[in-house]
Amino acid sequence: MSGGPARVVACPDGPLLVRGDVEVVDPDGRPVERHRRTVALCRCGATGIPPWCDGSHKVVGYRTPRPETPPAP
Repeated sequence: MSGGPARVVACPDGPLLVRGDVEVVDPDGRPVERHRRTVALCRCGATGIPPWCDGSHKVVGYRTPRPETPPAP
């Protein structure tokens, strides 16, 4: 699917938003059909429609690790 340069945005406590010209494949390397230029990939593992996000991260309380703040010089 053509949609410009690829960009992946990690949403805090949510999915990975994938925009642009990226091929999504299953664990066996087979392409997964995309119906939109921007798709949300599940990170929590609770989705009922893998690999897509269905909002289950909110129900299961999924939280992404917070980056550590580097020490002050």
